[in-house]
Amino acid sequence: MPIPLDVVIIWHMHQPYYKDPLKNEYALPWTYLHGIKDYFDMPAIVEDTPGAKAVFNLVPSLIEQILDYAAGTAVDPFLERGKAAPADLGEDDRIFLLENFFSANRQRMIEPSRRYLELLYMAGEGKPGSARDRVRHFSDQDLLDLQVLFFLAWTGEASRRRYPAFAELAAKGEEFTAADKELLFATQRELLQAIIPCYQRLHREGRVELAVSPYYHPILPLLCDVRSAQTAMPRVTLPTAAFRHPEDARAQIMRGIDYFKQVFGFTPTGMWPSEGSVSNEALEIIAENGIGWIATDEDILVKSLEGGLGEHKERLYRPWRFACRHGEIGAFFRDHQLSDLVGFTYSQWDAGRAVADFCGRLHAIKGRASGEGRVIPICLDGENAWEYYPNNAYDFLQGLYRGIAESPALNLTVCSDVLARNSFDGRLHGIHPGSWINANYGIWIGHPEENLAWDLLATTRNAAVSRNPAVAEALASGKPATDAAVEMICRSLYAAEGSDWFWWYGDDHFSPHSDRFDRLFRQHLMNVYRLLGIDTPRELLEAIKKKSPAGLIREPAGFIDPEINGKISDYFEWLAAGLYDLTRQGSAMHSSDRMLQSFYYGYNKDHLFFRIDGIQELSRMLREIDVLNLHLIYDREYRLPLQMRADEGLLQVRDNNGWVPTSGHCRWKIAKTCEVAIPLEAINPAPKSKLFVSVTLVRDNEEIGRWPTDAPLMIYYAGPEIELDNWLI
Repeated sequence: MPIPLDVVIIWHMHQPYYKDPLKNEYALPWTYLHGIKDYFDMPAIVEDTPGAKAVFNLVPSLIEQILDYAAGTAVDPFLERGKAAPADLGEDDRIFLLENFFSANRQRMIEPSRRYLELLYMAGEGKPGSARDRVRHFSDQDLLDLQVLFFLAWTGEASRRRYPAFAELAAKGEEFTAADKELLFATQRELLQAIIPCYQRLHREGRVELAVSPYYHPILPLLCDVRSAQTAMPRVTLPTAAFRHPEDARAQIMRGIDYFKQVFGFTPTGMWPSEGSVSNEALEIIAENGIGWIATDEDILVKSLEGGLGEHKERLYRPWRFACRHGEIGAFFRDHQLSDLVGFTYSQWDAGRAVADFCGRLHAIKGRASGEGRVIPICLDGENAWEYYPNNAYDFLQGLYRGIAESPALNLTVCSDVLARNSFDGRLHGIHPGSWINANYGIWIGHPEENLAWDLLATTRNAAVSRNPAVAEALASGKPATDAAVEMICRSLYAAEGSDWFWWYGDDHFSPHSDRFDRLFRQHLMNVYRLLGIDTPRELLEAIKKKSPAGLIREPAGFIDPEINGKISDYFEWLAAGLYDLTRQGSAMHSSDRMLQSFYYGYNKDHLFFRIDGIQELSRMLREIDVLNLHLIYDREYRLPLQMRADEGLLQVRDNNGWVPTSGHCRWKIAKTCEVAIPLEAINPAPKSKLFVSVTLVRDNEEIGRWPTDAPLMIYYAGPEIELDNWLI
């Protein structure tokens, strides 16, 4: 009988530590919102599905926050304003509701509710500054409906199936009462209290394996020694301070394991090191603390093995073992493409088609890499993808589990079970230092903002150690201090070591809440000085995250080579591209001004690439006859008319007689987004030159939208030197 191929699915459940140490309140509500949606739905879907098995990796600082909300002890301004009677809200609080209570996926969470969408239109569709102008049009009933609909939209599909109150409120849809709202929050509190017991129950039944991360989700190798970044990024600019504190890495691991054991009653076997970040030193410390297996990305394995993964990546589909002086630790390397399909692609597919495609790929891998001891690891974020799926991915995930569990050729299992019965004896005696993104640490170190954050962390830690011998002793041991103030200093430093703050510094990621992440990082450090009783350095009072003018989020960081298919096929496709936020470019001419959201641009040695994102899927907003014109100005003025019914055409140039075609053959696709490729030779820009770009929308021969309104976007073309000059990612 053929040996079935093992498949393990690891869901990494994580949020930053949002509790402000100075105010003792939550700066952002995402733990609560993902709690009532994903942290409950994900294990509940496993419980609802015969044969389903999965690994859930839970970050201890996330568990702490979930339990805080479940106990009713969390102080959260979003919840307070959501629970307050509209008649008791002042103007600023009413504006707060309009500015924040549409923070939900428009297609999947707002548009299914006629009333919620109506309120969005009334509020100006999120246009910056519109809340203050429009708030006077909102009655108390409008605001009450908004309060209920926002928190109701964030409840998941499994939640609605298990708690009838949610479905009943969704069916009512509008004209909610104070009693309705009270029922909503009381039921959500009940749900939050059921989250951890659900994971415990599934673990006891053998249906899930629970794993852990270091307590505050730090980049372990950079805690051990920031110089480890140079192995993967030889030309990286390191922070001024030489941060080397493996004892902090050890403390984060020890405290994470201890807290996990306190909550769940057993010691975890597995660990997803934060951001999949590994190094020899980090794995030594992990093994020293009794962890039996870790997981990271396939590119780490590529760079750790001579000869790569093999013709069909057959060396990827093995449970490797990392050998060190503390013994051996199992190592799973996630299939990058399969994981990204779930995270970024299948949300726009029919669930049945997506499941069939995924299972077909698993069977194809089995055909190429058959035999005993094979395993396909799939690992990804366990909460952020599902708001892009219908029904919070309930149908897709049930189909996925069933498709694998019911196939005789596949065995859906968990990591510890694979290692317990697998005879593969492949050993790694060294591992490439890197993370799940590009097998390096470029997201978290190297940019001036990131390096400044590391320097401030180092300075604060040195101040704590030099000023208070008890702090020095506690940090050296990594164990909880008996003195409350000393323990709080240690916890504040450990919280500031979390990866999330560094994720939002630099140019590679954008969030409208970047300033709050920046403030939280600095407040963790300010808390240390407050507890030490010394003045806070001025540097901590100034923002690290710099605001870019005119909507510029970042410049290009390197060559890109996206697939022109109108969708995001891979997380990395546009990661090195330049980015403008079109919502910060002023309004366009008519109500269409809120149609476009983001403008990406980049290039390789042959093409210029552009990507235009709408506030929702472009193919749903545009008509067949609409023309989206991409305008470029260099030595002359160029135009490329884009339509959904075509996907290629010639670049046009303006002359005295209007627009005439050039020989530049361009490709594009308008689907979820609009992606465009223009041959460089059609414009032939010189290295280190500037181009100017704008977009117009023409409907029925009338221009109804222009982005930006006043002046084109300036984009800098560095030329081939960008590959040498930038080591951002």
